[in-house]
Amino acid sequence: MNLIKRTWKPYLFGILLTEAVGGLAAVLTREATKLYGVTIRKPPLSPPAAVFPVVWTILYALMGVSAARIYSLSPSAERTGALRLYLLQLAVNFAWSIIFFNYQAFGLAFFWLILLFALLVRMILVFRDLDPTAARLQLPYLLWVFFAGYLNYGVWMLNR
Repeated sequence: MNLIKRTWKPYLFGILLTEAVGGLAAVLTREATKLYGVTIRKPPLSPPAAVFPVVWTILYALMGVSAARIYSLSPSAERTGALRLYLLQLAVNFAWSIIFFNYQAFGLAFFWLILLFALLVRMILVFRDLDPTAARLQLPYLLWVFFAGYLNYGVWMLNR
């Protein structure tokens, strides 16, 4: 295994980049999220709206630290591939918010979330081969996306 360079800059960049993507999604879906909160029927176990920004802020920070650990490894084709996979899943995550909230295309959003889940599983397996800690840092995100799948499916079924 490659040695991890011990510097804070990649960690700061990883966290800020990931939080910025999440923040942009939040800004672009702000009005639709408010409308969703009052007009959409939600399945059992739906958390209050205030829970989502807290959870996502924590998850994005963990994701950023995980990606920074991978970035901090010695350059290699495997590291580059892992980082590309990270950016791809981040883009899919971003697009889900737009599909779900702005377009209220709940069925499409559900299948998009399945794509995200598959990308996350693949990314975690790739990360595990490079840095097991980086892979473990992604597990809360994977579990949350699984739960989001339940919520997304429930919203789709209840609001057809």
